[in-house]
Amino acid sequence: MNPILVLLRKDFSLLLKDRTSIMITFAVPFAMIYLFGLIFNVNSTDSGPSGIPFAVVNQSDNPAAAKLVEALRTEKTFKVITEVKVDAKTTRPLTEADLRPEMRADRYRFALVIPKDVIRNDAIGLHLKIYSNPRNDIEAQMVNGILQRTLFSNVPELLGQSLQARARSVIGDARVSRFNGSIASAIAREFGGDEAEIRSRIDDGNFGFDRLGAGSGTQSAPTAGVQDVLSRIVKIDTEQVAGKDVKSPAATLLVGGWAIQFLLFAVTASATALFREKEFGIFQRVLSAPVSRSDILWSKFLYGICLGLIQLITLFSAGAILYKIDIGGHLPLLAVVCVFAAAACTSFGMLIASISPTPESARGLSTFVIMLMSAIGGAWFPVSFMPEFIQHFSRLTLVYWSMEGFSQVLWAHATLAELMPTLGCLALTTGLVMGFSVWRFNKGRMFV
Repeated sequence: MNPILVLLRKDFSLLLKDRTSIMITFAVPFAMIYLFGLIFNVNSTDSGPSGIPFAVVNQSDNPAAAKLVEALRTEKTFKVITEVKVDAKTTRPLTEADLRPEMRADRYRFALVIPKDVIRNDAIGLHLKIYSNPRNDIEAQMVNGILQRTLFSNVPELLGQSLQARARSVIGDARVSRFNGSIASAIAREFGGDEAEIRSRIDDGNFGFDRLGAGSGTQSAPTAGVQDVLSRIVKIDTEQVAGKDVKSPAATLLVGGWAIQFLLFAVTASATALFREKEFGIFQRVLSAPVSRSDILWSKFLYGICLGLIQLITLFSAGAILYKIDIGGHLPLLAVVCVFAAAACTSFGMLIASISPTPESARGLSTFVIMLMSAIGGAWFPVSFMPEFIQHFSRLTLVYWSMEGFSQVLWAHATLAELMPTLGCLALTTGLVMGFSVWRFNKGRMFV
């Protein structure tokens, strides 16, 4: 037989005997395709972001305002919040005074206030208030676009009431009433319909604006021209609760995602170097001295933290030079978050090394898990763009909590006390993963 064919047969035989290589070659890509299909809602009729927490405070007793709140509830993009917890069992209606502290705590990032003067008396139009904490620029633009579409598609009744109120204040109730009656009579006579019902709808402010931009008998969002007209008569007060003084908002958030992903690859490669040290016989020589297995593992852990801290600070410094990220005034707290993030990433690398039989399997498994955690943890795109059930898994990843810590420091300018819950999640993850890794190393064959 041709030597080339013999060697080819040898390579396939070795592959078939190595189950880990088979898994990495075939099963892992298949799993990645499936998982990313779920994340990106491939072939789904219900694509786009969903379940973004959105607070609504309705101070108006106008029925049309309640209708607007209900329209926001039916929008799948938003998870409407109208109550705040008092304790574990009781809640109360959300007020405008609650919005700023709740948004600074990142319980939600967008809020709408429908004030008592939603129907303006000084001019024709409506008055609304929007609060925002736009940590992620892509998410903020998406939310603003969908919110405007929802508002402009569902405010016609309020707009009609504004026209009625303005007319009554200028020419008086009697003349407006006679005018409405004349219009209702003319419509019923020329186009048919119940004159009393038409008169009632006009008195309620329903002038048919809801049909603007619609076609073929179906209601749709207003066209660009109509939307421009509506934007001129809907007065929206906006307030950005946090991040107003951030020089480079997009880079501030993106660099954190890139940094944590590169750190995961770096510390995982460092941890899998244990296999190389075993092959070189370094462990046997080290263990012959008064050194325990735990000493070796904890030294690797501390090395990973130091390496991670240096890498993260270097990357954030590069972001400061290239993209004008302001890290100077926040360097102490940023360094604290970097230490906890580096510890969590190092424990992950130790876990991969402890459960992998070969360095090849460790590299393949780490690549798969790092890409998965980066995708669902928010390093690549906003978590809110994923299906809601995927968003629950996002909070189980160290990427999510690391980026949360970076955002709290660089975007929200949080204090150490405000950082404690995030640091606690990273510390808990590190402790659990590192404890399991040490147990696996002591029971495994790494040091044999």
